[in-house]
Amino acid sequence: MPSNPSEITLSLTPESRIDVIDVSKRVKKERDTFFDEFKKSVFCSYHTTAGYFEQSFCNRLKNNPDALHAYVGSFKRLFPPDANYRHDQMDLREELSEEQRLVEPKNADSHLTYIGSGLENCVTYYNRNETPVYFVDLDGINGEKMRRRRTTVIGYNREVIADQVRMDIQMSKHPIDSVNLWDPRVGILEQLQEKIHDLGITKGRIDMTLPIEERNTGLTVNEYETLLMRHDLVEVLNNPIRFMALKGRNMIRDPWAIKEKAKDYAKYDLVHVVNEFIDAMGLSESLIERIIDKFFAVPAARFLRMKRSISLVVSDDRTEGVGRIITGTYQSPILVQWQRPLKGKRTVDVTYTRFD
Repeated sequence: MPSNPSEITLSLTPESRIDVIDVSKRVKKERDTFFDEFKKSVFCSYHTTAGYFEQSFCNRLKNNPDALHAYVGSFKRLFPPDANYRHDQMDLREELSEEQRLVEPKNADSHLTYIGSGLENCVTYYNRNETPVYFVDLDGINGEKMRRRRTTVIGYNREVIADQVRMDIQMSKHPIDSVNLWDPRVGILEQLQEKIHDLGITKGRIDMTLPIEERNTGLTVNEYETLLMRHDLVEVLNNPIRFMALKGRNMIRDPWAIKEKAKDYAKYDLVHVVNEFIDAMGLSESLIERIIDKFFAVPAARFLRMKRSISLVVSDDRTEGVGRIITGTYQSPILVQWQRPLKGKRTVDVTYTRFD
């Protein structure tokens, strides 16, 4: 077996809006012996509406593409397409140019399904003979145009932990909060990239994990876009902020009184609307905190499959010998909390791994 890791980047063309593509077949076409040469492979998606499920999860579904279709379909029923999402009303998307509004896909449902179903941007698989590895696309067609997708696969035989550090993430005073870890004001990306350079990692992985003592919080990788949650959830619930203020006591007694759709959506950017509402109304944060805890407890732990860890791939694909974190244009690691931490901050354990 060769000692050096090897990398293949593929261009994929989905055949339908929801498509399950066997990437392992494509890898073998590029290099027939790839999975025989290496013990493990890292699969990386560059997209926020297409990714991979963990190997253990696919094994439970017997690596059956029909089962994956059915599983994803259950979330599509919760988040149906063309449901008049504000995210999909391009005239409201102030961050887009006129040209971008003409081609931007209407895919709010796909973002929500990605987050809710537990799809990941980066997964590590043990290479097993003839076992398929599926790239799951939730938004493969925009109108009549098939979209082009990219995925990178790195095969390797050994991984070595180069360093482990703990980072503090400052949170706001609000019980519900979400932080874009790629935000320059947070400074995490710069720290990670500098550490990669210092450690001399050219191909490897960064794992970001919440310590066991961190509760009521989770991690995901997706597009950090607020319009979807700020407006679409309001319309789904017919003014959910007013509902929280008026029905708070009932929510504490009976969290199931909250419409199910609210629980599904609310783990993301609605946090900013809630925080602004608390500030504007001068409400008791202790009351709001109790409401919020009930509001989120069930979906956070059981429905949304919010992750306790995420992974990022390091590669020297652009400049040989110079490793960098590879992510898609719109991908950001996001830390979400639904209860305030005691010291106003969260901690994340970061592990730097080198592939040999």
